[in-house]
Amino acid sequence: MVMKIINSTSTSPTFNLASEEYLFYESQDDILFFYVNEPSVIIGCNQAIQNEIDLDYCRVNNIHIVRRMSGGGAVYHDLGNLNYCFISNKTEEKYSLSDEFLLPIVDVLTDLVVPVEIGKRNDLWLERKYKISGTASHMAKNRELHHGTLLYDTNLEILERTLNSKTKDKSLKSIASVQSPVKNLSTYFKETGHLTFDFLDFFDSFKKRLVDILIPEIESNLLDFEREKIQILVEKKYASKDWTFRK
Repeated sequence: MVMKIINSTSTSPTFNLASEEYLFYESQDDILFFYVNEPSVIIGCNQAIQNEIDLDYCRVNNIHIVRRMSGGGAVYHDLGNLNYCFISNKTEEKYSLSDEFLLPIVDVLTDLVVPVEIGKRNDLWLERKYKISGTASHMAKNRELHHGTLLYDTNLEILERTLNSKTKDKSLKSIASVQSPVKNLSTYFKETGHLTFDFLDFFDSFKKRLVDILIPEIESNLLDFEREKIQILVEKKYASKDWTFRK
């Protein structure tokens, strides 16, 4: 089956997460969706916000807080972080929660001379020391979704501040994030002297290599009527406090 490659033109985390849900439920295509978000904390669907995030810091610094449809832990996004999302129909040939979806990501990073390995939580580790990509998944009926972050030039100081709750309530039953040491790929490239990219160059190079691996594929954009439906989903769900701050 041909894979559809979609690049989001929006940096709104509510729009991009709503796009994932729309493409998951309203399409039967195999899709690779790329997006970059404005500074935001994206929490798993089964997490308690007050246990994961410094809410006061986020409010003062205008950092979006958005709940996603998949499980897993909280992550920080900004304009130096690339997000990739694989959406496809389930098949009998593979186990849906395997790490198979990460193999092309590993191949691309290996081609860029980045020594990465897949961790036990389907995350990616650099030099066996630093986490550079966290992932999460969502399954329903005949569809599956796997999405992940890729730290390139993220502000790690802000990342640490946002993901450091000062108001934890141990009585709440929720999925807790697992803290890990992280490093930007841009820092690794500078340290090793292999390659130098600004973020957009890295994004273009990464995407081109990944698309070459995934052929056959077609480039596509969200259509106007799709964007309208996604915006409705933003307003009803992803921008809603009832969804974001649910317990």
